[in-house]
Amino acid sequence: MSSRPELQAPPEIFYDDTEARKYTSSSRIAEIQTKLSERALELLALPDDGVPRLLLDIGCGSGLSGETITENGHQWIGLDISQSMLNVALEKEVEGDLLLGDMGQGLGLRPGVIDGAISISAVQWLCNADKSSHEPRLRLKAFFGSLYRCLARGARAVLQVYPENLAQRELILSYAMRAGFAGGVVVDFPHSTKSRKEYLVLTCGPPSLSTTIPNGKGEDGESCSDDESSGDEENQTVCISDRHRPRKKQKINKRGKAREWVLRKKEQMRRKGNVVPPDTKYTARKRKSRF
Repeated sequence: MSSRPELQAPPEIFYDDTEARKYTSSSRIAEIQTKLSERALELLALPDDGVPRLLLDIGCGSGLSGETITENGHQWIGLDISQSMLNVALEKEVEGDLLLGDMGQGLGLRPGVIDGAISISAVQWLCNADKSSHEPRLRLKAFFGSLYRCLARGARAVLQVYPENLAQRELILSYAMRAGFAGGVVVDFPHSTKSRKEYLVLTCGPPSLSTTIPNGKGEDGESCSDDESSGDEENQTVCISDRHRPRKKQKINKRGKAREWVLRKKEQMRRKGNVVPPDTKYTARKRKSRF
């Protein structure tokens, strides 16, 4: 796509009746959605005991990912902000229960009733201020707080996201950790621009053996260890310990910029052809409060 959908219009406006049907009827989108949903279910690591679980599909749209949940023998509840998308899901007679709502205002579900949650290409919408009343940080806080409360103890949430940049990824992950989640980011195909996919794998509860972050997949489909991506800081898996990592503080010179720094900058400007005042004994000297 030439332009990201979340940068064009709010989701309830962008996914109108026309776009909702166009999205659902595309065989390419359906194939991608199915693969992403299957990978999200794999990362959920649900017990293989044949017992159906109640899962939450956040940003369910027209039910494409919900159909994958049904095929895997689980029940699901879908939440989406687009009425047009939910209308298409109703026409398809999907087997999940559908809720119209804004995840940025909280999920509104009873505490501890959900056995797992997935989300495909939806959470990054919370980073946009589509209305004057929208504050991305408050919306992320409301979303992750309500998600943590509705999940059963030890349950996982797998959120596939398309962050616009590294800062947006860190913003999303930081509010997930503040809500109490353990976990981090799993990156599939980290060295591929086209196939790269990011999943937030979050566990409800304190860190334990069950909260260990899975490895991402490599180009050959096999698991990609952390060592393979250690040279690329952006591709490294982020874990819960990052919350306690101290940030470097920039040293501030109370007397302002040193004379050597000012002279060096002026020389750089001269080399660029800019007109720069000549150097004198007053260069970089701080003025008195009054003449």
